Amino acid sequence: MTHPHQRIQVLSAGILSLILMLGIARFAYTPLLPLMQQQAGLGVAEAGWLASINYIGYLLGASIASLISNLVLKDRLYRIGLIVAVISTVGMGFTDNLWLWSLSRFFAGLSSAAGLLLGSGLILNWLLRHNHRSELGIHFSGIGLGIAFSALAIELMNPLPWDQQWLLLSLAGVILMIPAWRWLPPPDSSTTTQNGATLVDCPPSRTYLYLFMAAYFCAGVGYVVSATFIVAIIDQIPALSGNGSWTFLLLGLGAAPACIIWDLIARRSGELNALIAAFLLQIISILLPVLLPTWVGAVISALLFGSTFVGIVSLVLTMAGRYYPTRPAKMMGKMTITYGVAQIAAPAITGLLAQQSGNYNDGLYLAAGMMVLGTLLMLQLKRLERTSAA
Repeated sequence: MTHPHQRIQVLSAGILSLILMLGIARFAYTPLLPLMQQQAGLGVAEAGWLASINYIGYLLGASIASLISNLVLKDRLYRIGLIVAVISTVGMGFTDNLWLWSLSRFFAGLSSAAGLLLGSGLILNWLLRHNHRSELGIHFSGIGLGIAFSALAIELMNPLPWDQQWLLLSLAGVILMIPAWRWLPPPDSSTTTQNGATLVDCPPSRTYLYLFMAAYFCAGVGYVVSATFIVAIIDQIPALSGNGSWTFLLLGLGAAPACIIWDLIARRSGELNALIAAFLLQIISILLPVLLPTWVGAVISALLFGSTFVGIVSLVLTMAGRYYPTRPAKMMGKMTITYGVAQIAAPAITGLLAQQSGNYNDGLYLAAGMMVLGTLLMLQLKRLERTSAA
């Protein structure tokens, strides 16, 4: 067992990398979207296009992560991802050209895959090798902290124009990059833990894997519509106009401790039961802005959505990583490809639906419907698990 100080340092590196590569490079786009629409003339359909381009980059990054087995190469690409996250954030503030924005969002997607998959895989591998509990709840709290950081920073920078806000966020990214780089040690390529135990991969059955991937695809659709458009959705409610960024902050605050809580729930009830509960709660969070278009509905929706989407990601990727302890990012990448495919089409479809109807309700109904399907698939996984255990 390593010194507790080193474990804290490694987990801190992971948290800070997620704040940079997801919170800033990826998620800052959501609270800045209304301002970019007002000041830079970004249309609703174009906003959906940029979100889809971001997810194409994310999907490509996930595909690369699923193919790489060499831990040293993963470590190198993780560090490149830190640099790309900063550069892509700078790029958003230096132009108002849609194609250059698209390029920046694409590379931001690549970097977010490096943080979420390569970084998480390296940290899970380190925890397993040093005989720590193989749970990533603390690590994934960086997603919620990143969302909260971006939302709060943008709210505090509100008097500044959109481009200056992007540039200041990139400066914050440079500061975060330093400890995220220095505190993650080089990976150990051996197949044994610190106590001499051998790490053995235990992949699931093909049927289980396909059902698991299909359920996670549904979660990807359910997640991306709210995550991309929640600020714009809240701003469209007359009583809440101008408060969208605060809603995004609440989303982040709900997400930050949620991964740790979901780890505890999974430890007591089992991971599939925890996932089913998270799916059901996320359906409620998606529909609340339509069913209860008040500040109470907005607050509950943001807190519920933040605490469930990040819990789903944390539980799924931790389960996936445990199947391949010698190379955790392998199945993490496969799962994220399905999640990423869902996120390419859904924002663009939602943007077009919103352009035609004048609101985001149809997109929210689509997201909720896919989450219902995902819940049914999770229940089927539960039945398959019971059959296998019999």
